[in-house]
Amino acid sequence: MQKLTALILTLILSGCSFPGVYKINVQQGNIVTDEELSKLSEGMPRSQVQAVLGTPLMLNPVDRSREYYTYTFQRRGGDIEEQRIIVHYNGDRYSHHEAELLEETPAY
Repeated sequence: MQKLTALILTLILSGCSFPGVYKINVQQGNIVTDEELSKLSEGMPRSQVQAVLGTPLMLNPVDRSREYYTYTFQRRGGDIEEQRIIVHYNGDRYSHHEAELLEETPAY
């Protein structure tokens, strides 16, 4: 009986990793392009920056001088590609940004 239970459990669990199972593309976060970043200019108010880039994915409640825009993409269970943008503010005005963009933004 225990061997039968173990066999059934093994078959059920191995079905989860069956190679023929379709895996979807998973994307999360803000898709920000180089074109959108070029629209930013020093001194823009925070609300205008958010109108261009969208709502930031992460906000630091302690340090409001930075906003984080992150985008991750995983193609059919493969490696996760990540894009990070940090927008810096001086007061409530745009100062500069740091960006690690993907070479090509995957299609929706």
